[in-house]
Amino acid sequence: MDALELLLNRRSASRLTAPAPTGEVRQNIINAGLRAPDHGALQPWRFVMIEEQGLERFSQLLQTAAKQDNLDDAAIDKARQAPFRAPLIITVVAHCSENPKVPRWEQVVSAGCAVQAMQMAALAQGFNGIWRTGAWTEHPMVRSAFGCREQDEIVGFLYLGTPQLKAATKVIAPDSDPFVSHF
Repeated sequence: MDALELLLNRRSASRLTAPAPTGEVRQNIINAGLRAPDHGALQPWRFVMIEEQGLERFSQLLQTAAKQDNLDDAAIDKARQAPFRAPLIITVVAHCSENPKVPRWEQVVSAGCAVQAMQMAALAQGFNGIWRTGAWTEHPMVRSAFGCREQDEIVGFLYLGTPQLKAATKVIAPDSDPFVSHF
C-alpha cells in the first residue's frame, strides 16, 4: 500500500485479535513513532508496551481506579475488560521538558504525531489499531503507574492487533470546503 493511499483511507479498527505485531514489524512501528515531528530534538515521547501478563495488570489497575472513583458495577466491569480489546497496547506518554523555544503543548502534539505514525506503520504492515483516550489518561493512579511526572501527559493508548473485521478499502472523503479557508 503506498503512503498516500494509506493516509487517505485510514480508519481505526476496534475489533482486534491476535497476533499482535512482533519482531521487525513491531520495531518498524516504534521507529515510525520516533520519526514524529520534534522541534528542538527533545524526543518527547515514551512508549510503554502492554501485552500478555501486562494486560492483566493493566486490567487490575483500571478496575482499582474505577473502584477508587466509586463508579458503578457496570463501569468497573467495563474498566476491567478494556485492556483485552487487543493483544498489544502501547501507552504513549508525552515526556515534556522545560524549554524556552518548545512549549509544552508542542511536545504533547509531537507525542500525538507519534501515535498517528505508529498506527499508520501498523496498518502498512497488515495490522491495525485504535487510538483511545478518555478519563484514564488523566487518572492519578494510571498516570503514576506509567511513571508520569506532573508535566507529562498520557496522549493515548494505541490498541494494536489483527483486525477481526475486514474494513472497506476505500473511505469516502468528506467535503473539505467547511474545513478550509484562505488568508
